[in-house]
Amino acid sequence: MSAHEPLVLGIETSCDETGVGIVRGRTLLANAIASSMDEHARFGGVIPEVAARAHLEAMTPTIERALADAEVSLADLDAIAVTCGPGLAGALMVGVAAAKALAVSLDVPLYAVNHLVGHVGADLLQGDGLRGAVGEVGELELPTIALLVSGGHTSLLLVRDLVSDVELLGETIDDAAGEAFDKVARLLGLPYPGGPHIDRVAADGNPAAIRFPRGLSLPKDLAKHRYDFSFSGLKTSVARWVEKRVAAGEEVPVADVAASFREAVADVLLTKAIAACRDHGVPRLLLGGGVVANARVRELAQQRADAAGVALRVPPLSLCTDNGAMIASLGAQLVAAGHAPSTLDFGADSSLPVQEIQVR
Repeated sequence: MSAHEPLVLGIETSCDETGVGIVRGRTLLANAIASSMDEHARFGGVIPEVAARAHLEAMTPTIERALADAEVSLADLDAIAVTCGPGLAGALMVGVAAAKALAVSLDVPLYAVNHLVGHVGADLLQGDGLRGAVGEVGELELPTIALLVSGGHTSLLLVRDLVSDVELLGETIDDAAGEAFDKVARLLGLPYPGGPHIDRVAADGNPAAIRFPRGLSLPKDLAKHRYDFSFSGLKTSVARWVEKRVAAGEEVPVADVAASFREAVADVLLTKAIAACRDHGVPRLLLGGGVVANARVRELAQQRADAAGVALRVPPLSLCTDNGAMIASLGAQLVAAGHAPSTLDFGADSSLPVQEIQVR
């Protein structure tokens, strides 16, 4: 095995995507994803039991597809990496079991890693067509502030060293941003998942039409929650606004509501992220997570970063959503740094703290 360019297969099953990625060092060879989103759409959200069953059914075909895309065999692999948390417990168990089975049968080291730190690892990957999504190009400089925004997580991290020193600065105290998008979309009669549909409708709306609240942004909140997020109150504010219009027999301006809601989310996300860069003297910001696909979030991120003199990095959108390639990337960095592999004693940990980059 090459310590500097190990061939690593990564497995990600923290939510509703079965992701299997293969990397050689920092070079992306394959990023196969099977999503069960359509199975959850009729429920308006992810059902953990449905997600776990979908992972079981998709795991073997997705592994086979990744191997074919990378043009390697299982016997070629130097190590296995797997998300062991945070995420949905049942979904995580499927990935963990598959990874342990592969590692034992192939007699290769196994690395149990943190899903959130994996999102940062995605930015290290190189390959045809990967760079140039948004922001800076070239080597990822550390330390960096990382803003990770998805359906299950909204977290602000200070990453001093990818494999040994990650600090949680703040996170959501209620709904994640992606959850808020789904719930507001339902209020507006838009399909699940809400993010893409709100983004589409908001393009025709006025983001200044309605001043929705920015959670935990008042001076009294900043003293205790400077880097924390809250979207529950914003969701409720949208619901009350829509209810009043309906009760008055007035038409709901869906495009304006969507645009104003999207603006409120993007505003609070980037205000706190840029504040973290400034407060910690770190002129670098990395975005990750599925909500980064939102056009206004990316646009405002670039505007705020430019104004603050902060270098912005956003991985290609295919690596922003949950995927196995980011887990393989983090695993490869652990191998290259000489970290000992995990034992087989670890299990799925739905609330794994971000400071625990690898579970031994």
